[in-house]
Amino acid sequence: MNVEIDWSAFLLVFAAALIGAASIVTFYAVGLRLLVRSGRAPVVSPAEFTDAITVITEKDLRRAAKQAAKAAKKSPLSEGEKKLSLIGAYVCFGLCAIAVVGGILIIVVGH
Repeated sequence: MNVEIDWSAFLLVFAAALIGAASIVTFYAVGLRLLVRSGRAPVVSPAEFTDAITVITEKDLRRAAKQAAKAAKKSPLSEGEKKLSLIGAYVCFGLCAIAVVGGILIIVVGH
């Protein structure tokens, strides 16, 4: 039995996966940065997990929310700039979603 590998196809798939993963991570990171810049820092409420994950207390959550609100008030950006940052964040998150859904469709449909 002789197995031949099409190395050019392998490299093409590798490059596509690398570029796709880097693009999704980059757009997500930029989206988070723009979200924070717009004054809407994501604060997550505590949840119950196993001992492997550290969970913040309600007091720490309130403190983080208070600090985020204080930082949002101190922002040197105008309301228009904040709104533009928020729109940019949503666009970045939308591009991430489109890339993920597109990748799933390529896998499922097979084209």
